[in-house]
Amino acid sequence: METEYLKKCFGNSLSQALAEVAKFRPSDPIEYLAHWLYHYRKIALANEKNMREQIQLMEEYENSLKEKEMAAMLKQEELQIQQKCEECHKKVISPAFNQELTEPFEEEALEQEPLPGTASRIPAMPQQFPPSELAEEIEQNLESP
Repeated sequence: METEYLKKCFGNSLSQALAEVAKFRPSDPIEYLAHWLYHYRKIALANEKNMREQIQLMEEYENSLKEKEMAAMLKQEELQIQQKCEECHKKVISPAFNQELTEPFEEEALEQEPLPGTASRIPAMPQQFPPSELAEEIEQNLESP
């Protein structure tokens, strides 16, 4: 029963410490044994802490690899979606389709006669007049039906 307690608490450390005492035969074996055990405990705690840190670093590294893989997958998926959208837009709005629709309208617009007083103006480009000229033009347009 007592040996189980000693094994549980000291493990191999006590047997190693006693072996060291027997090997070096210090003048004060009790003090040597006490210092050796304190030193052993310090080293054991440092090793345990180091192992926990190593495990944590490995877990973080594995998580970062998973995150990189997920980011790469998401980026690839986003590119595929963009390509599909571009293909859909090309199918919906094709150059031949646009020409077929706009050609009749262009021809019809060219065939129409311009309104009186607008022959010199470009329909797509609004012209700016000084306020006095604009007022005179509005009055003329109102007077002539």
